[in-house]
Amino acid sequence: MSFADLTDRLGDQLAGIRGKITANAPLDTVTWFRVGGPAQMLFQPSDEADLATFLRALPEEIPVTVIGLGSNLLIRDGGIVGVVIRLSVRGFGFVDVENNHRIRVGAAVPDIRFAAAAAEAGISGLAFYRGIPGGIGGALRMNAGAYNGETRDQLVELRAVDRSGAVHVLTNDQMGYAYRHSSAPSDLIFTEALFQGEPGDPETIKQDMDAITASREATQPVKSRTGGSTFKNPTDNKAWQLIDAAGCRGLKIGGAQVSEKHCNFLINTGDATAHDLETLGETVRARVLEASGVRLEWEIRRLGRWPEGIEIKSFLGS
Repeated sequence: MSFADLTDRLGDQLAGIRGKITANAPLDTVTWFRVGGPAQMLFQPSDEADLATFLRALPEEIPVTVIGLGSNLLIRDGGIVGVVIRLSVRGFGFVDVENNHRIRVGAAVPDIRFAAAAAEAGISGLAFYRGIPGGIGGALRMNAGAYNGETRDQLVELRAVDRSGAVHVLTNDQMGYAYRHSSAPSDLIFTEALFQGEPGDPETIKQDMDAITASREATQPVKSRTGGSTFKNPTDNKAWQLIDAAGCRGLKIGGAQVSEKHCNFLINTGDATAHDLETLGETVRARVLEASGVRLEWEIRRLGRWPEGIEIKSFLGS
């Protein structure tokens, strides 16, 4: 499946862009599920200024989708119309230690690498990022957290570029953080963030991170093709317990399976399609609602379209 080539349409409007532009770029290779269709156009900016220039030049009617490391993401089999922006590690992969136990980090930095850099610098309070399989950009958007820590606990401020190419600096308070949610405008593309930590002993912090790693490996299918936690924890409940009680542990549809090890994880067993995975997720939601009366909400982002003639109807609405 392929799209019309947007580079032909945009022509001279792309003059001066320094980043990498790819038409009909495959996206299954960049998502942890290893499924999904292509991007009509994939743009990987060289730096923040390049990103802003590109967005200013891009016609308003062309949709823009931002993806990160692809860990908590399901791209549908028909791919994504318009431009997909993915920040490169080369342009947005820096980690800079500042005074007073602060650390500035680019949005393309993996959470695990960020935690390690903070530990090396003797900055505590950020070890929880060792347990989050994603990147800083996604963590900023969804207030990612694990092991008793959340992004909002340590964030000072961040930089972002909007759809018109304007650059913004937002404080923690302006992000409107809640559990796995921020109220920041959806068109903002986060480029970097400043975090506040506390003084700590590097070896002690590393021991804490080792404990997090051991816990993840013991309880989660970390070596499988998965998208991380599938559903948000409802108030006063744990999603995995509700899924287990509804009899969904190990449930299979096509090449997709609910993990036997941790049933809030969906797994691509080898030949799953995005359709298999989303159908399985909706089936789980329906069974949990029937068994407990609780409506699970997706934590995994589902993006793109289905191929012609194929669709999936949400059992419960979004």
